[in-house]
Amino acid sequence: MSVFQTTPLPPRVLFAAPSSGSGKTTLVCALLQALKERGLSLAAFKSGPDYIDPMFHRRVLETPSYNLDLFLLGRGEKGAARARQLLAKHGEGVDLAVLEGAMGYYDGVGTGHEASAYDLAAATATPVIVVVDGRGAGLSLAAVLKGMASFYPDSHVAGFIVNRVKPMVYAHFKKAWEEGSGLKALGCFPEMPDCTFSSRHLGLVTAGEIADLREIMQKLADQAEKSLDMEAILECGGTIVHRRPFVVRRREGHLMVPQSSIKRCAASLSHNDERRTMNDERFPHIAVARDEAFCFYYEDSLDVLRQCGAELVFFSPLHDKVLPPCDGLYLGGGYPELYAGALSDNVSMRQSIARALVQNLPCFAECGGFMYLHEYFRTADGRRLPWVGAVHGETFMTKSLRRFGYVTLTAGTDSLFGPAGIQIEAHEFHYSDSTDSGSTFTAQKAGSARTWPCMVVQGNLVAGYPHLHFAGNPEWAAHFVQAARRHAAPGVSR
Repeated sequence: MSVFQTTPLPPRVLFAAPSSGSGKTTLVCALLQALKERGLSLAAFKSGPDYIDPMFHRRVLETPSYNLDLFLLGRGEKGAARARQLLAKHGEGVDLAVLEGAMGYYDGVGTGHEASAYDLAAATATPVIVVVDGRGAGLSLAAVLKGMASFYPDSHVAGFIVNRVKPMVYAHFKKAWEEGSGLKALGCFPEMPDCTFSSRHLGLVTAGEIADLREIMQKLADQAEKSLDMEAILECGGTIVHRRPFVVRRREGHLMVPQSSIKRCAASLSHNDERRTMNDERFPHIAVARDEAFCFYYEDSLDVLRQCGAELVFFSPLHDKVLPPCDGLYLGGGYPELYAGALSDNVSMRQSIARALVQNLPCFAECGGFMYLHEYFRTADGRRLPWVGAVHGETFMTKSLRRFGYVTLTAGTDSLFGPAGIQIEAHEFHYSDSTDSGSTFTAQKAGSARTWPCMVVQGNLVAGYPHLHFAGNPEWAAHFVQAARRHAAPGVSR
């Protein structure tokens, strides 16, 4: 009997735009809140590597939002298949899965469309609603929409919403826009200055930093009910899906971690065992930093670690006094520079992490987590604030974006993630730099011949600026969990 079952993709719709800054996130949050109040079950997804937009989705739905990144999940059909698996898993049984595109709809790696929102729509046969900025536009908006829909024959574009336009202007041009573009108008959204989200160097501020977010979401939902054609949007997400079915084959009770990886990680694991406890030595405990300073994690990366047998223990380098008992440590990205003084003042936590790393605790630190492991953070006025000290040198903020984009990493030596020579898809996006960004891996920018050294490898420590997605290759997660299991002393209380 086959261990596979067939799972159809859920009803779904993807919101895209001609460019960044068109207001997709605000509109998607408004729609999610409005549909939630109607009693619909929803799932939210983000195209691309962005961490911040999914935080807004999560705050609205009070469940995780997931990234579907066709570079980090694996290039070509490998990534497309994994995206379909994740969409099927997280969208199983929902009334509608809402996908938010990144950047411009066709914008991908280099000058092409690889890993773009368009690629995601094509890989998952998802109908697309284009969000366009209507400020100062008349009939010319129809030309933009027609171009979006006809740029590729299989554009998947089914309709449009005009953002930042007065309802009376929308009503005046609606017929002309529909006739000129050949697309269905699905409503408009006026400018709402009291409902905007602030931005800073890495994009929008995080959802947790907006004190009146609930009130803002309610206003946005009320407006969505007034000026969006909700029934037509739901129909768009359902009827086109039924005409373009996709069936995903997945293992019963599993996500997408290959059995070979799991066996190498822990031969005796039972992934559906609900009896895991903090005292069960079979399951290594990986401490995950999660607070205001460290908040950039892909939910599926955490799920893959769990599937490989890890128990995740969340803690705060800002607020807790010491590292919790653990067999491994994961320091994700975020905004440590905004909390540099508080992180420095928490001496007991810094010393606790430093001692654990001296004892060769398996640790992966990416971007903000990598910064925190340095000896010092240099402030804008030249002060040097002590940080953990596991990585030599200092880190500091810069005035421009550094090494932005997708990269492929090649390991120059054995490490926590596997043997020398392995290749890992990753992404960099930071306004900071280091006096020593590492040299154990080589990064090659996607779509370019440009390369540079990166990543610090010291025993069981792997740290650097690149962000990884464990769902892209569960082998990395399996090696990490296996190292944590080896580090754990059998029979010794943590």
